Amino acid sequence: MNEGSIEAAVPAVRSERRRSGVSLGPWATAWRRLRRNRAAMATLLILVLVALLCALAPLYASAVSGTNPFATNLSGTIVLDGKAVPVMAPSTTGLGLGTTPIGPTWRFGPYLLGADNQGRDVAARMLYGGRNSLAIAAAATALTLVFSVIVGLACGFFGGWVDAILNRILDVLWAFPIYLLAISLSIVLISHGFSIGPIEVRAGSLWLPIAIIGVVYVPYVARPIRGQTISLMRSEFVLAAVSLGVPPWRIFWHDLLPNVMPRVIVFVPILLALDMITESSLSFLSIGVQPPDASWGTIIQDGQGLLYSRPIVALAPGIAIAVTVLALNILGDGVRDALDPRAKVRIA
Repeated sequence: MNEGSIEAAVPAVRSERRRSGVSLGPWATAWRRLRRNRAAMATLLILVLVALLCALAPLYASAVSGTNPFATNLSGTIVLDGKAVPVMAPSTTGLGLGTTPIGPTWRFGPYLLGADNQGRDVAARMLYGGRNSLAIAAAATALTLVFSVIVGLACGFFGGWVDAILNRILDVLWAFPIYLLAISLSIVLISHGFSIGPIEVRAGSLWLPIAIIGVVYVPYVARPIRGQTISLMRSEFVLAAVSLGVPPWRIFWHDLLPNVMPRVIVFVPILLALDMITESSLSFLSIGVQPPDASWGTIIQDGQGLLYSRPIVALAPGIAIAVTVLALNILGDGVRDALDPRAKVRIA
């Protein structure tokens, strides 16, 4: 066979390998499996859409809503059907005391989802709150994974007294229920902040819930990574590398870390969902995101007193949380199946 025929045959061989499911690497195989999972790809599209909408919050507030979602507007008015309508109308129920915020206009403009008890645009606040909720969940997830990978790999790789000390620290954190520990830390730190050497987190900063949520989930991720690392250290290919005199750092970077990363990636969507629920719970209790910032949890708290007159104020962020968490869970299942070699039978 001459050189020209070989070059002509290469694309055909590659095409045949793609059709037959043969991959050039494990990550390409995992991505192909994930793309075949329609439910996972649909939820990935939903998550991208939610993130994109939240990222456009400033544009929506300035160009569409035309209001400041963080400033009270108790005496403002808007024009509906050629009439000036007050944002906060006098109450017509009970004794007629107090005011009732304007309900949803269902128009692409000011007060699409109505106003809260301060006359603020709920739709604009939803987008700004979503930005903070997603950002806190993403940052807390990254913090949890970094600490968990370091602790889990150190326990399994070094063993001995390193494993004993770090394991006891994980046991202490494991002994506390997650929400009890998160609430306790938030109550203590929310008004004072904390500082560790050159690192200082001021009270009311978004880094405070990020740090708290990121720490409380470390034991639940570090333990599985530790167990897998110990299993890898006892595997034949690692023992063979040790017997051949391969340096420990090379075993760590080329044998342990690449085999642990698939499990770490599987934890990402699961942790994102858990962190979002935890952040919303803390913010609902006023010990998470602090004013003037907003999150979906704080908006639910704002709508708690309007459940009978304007339920959309609390329902809208609640539905957003439910949809996002459900999408993350479905995507997490798809990622797990794609990275699990035994999942090929299930997908087929």
